[in-house]
Amino acid sequence: MPLQDAFLLADDVLRQGVQGISDIITIPGLVNVDFADVKAVMKNSGTAMLGVGVSSSKNRAQEAAEQATLAPLIGSSIEAATGVVYNITGGKDITLQEVNKVSQIVTSLADPSANIIFGAVVDDRYTGEIHVTIIATGFPQSFQKSLLADPKGARIVESKEKAATLAHKAAAAAVQPVPASAWSRRLFS
Repeated sequence: MPLQDAFLLADDVLRQGVQGISDIITIPGLVNVDFADVKAVMKNSGTAMLGVGVSSSKNRAQEAAEQATLAPLIGSSIEAATGVVYNITGGKDITLQEVNKVSQIVTSLADPSANIIFGAVVDDRYTGEIHVTIIATGFPQSFQKSLLADPKGARIVESKEKAATLAHKAAAAAVQPVPASAWSRRLFS
């Protein structure tokens, strides 16, 4: 992947994250999530991860949930999070079974005692697809240290495919997880 494309990808990931948080807070839904919910999960909670998943396939609920709960480019997931806000958006064709499937996937990965806040929005613009946005916080200290570690050293690239994969990962690394306390100081002070 050319460097310029890698940075465009990183920009798009960041845009999706900002849009996802904005939508969670500002768009009214069947089950509302508001600023106070996001603040409750993020305040004094350490590293925060944001996940966005979109699917329009036959298994769209499962695929969107899995995309949102995993951050494969940085090798992590929402596993063991003690605070989770998630929002499911779909058209009028979204079913209760699909909402339930997303909820099962999200809650199965979070810490059993996690503070989990759920929202659901029906928006005609999303007919035929499901969007899942997740903010996860409160990871164990050991997880935070390993996630934010900065490995050093050069890599030998054996193929164009591997080079493209590494460029893709480098683009994602430009959007590193940020301690929620840094966001909280700016947003909630």
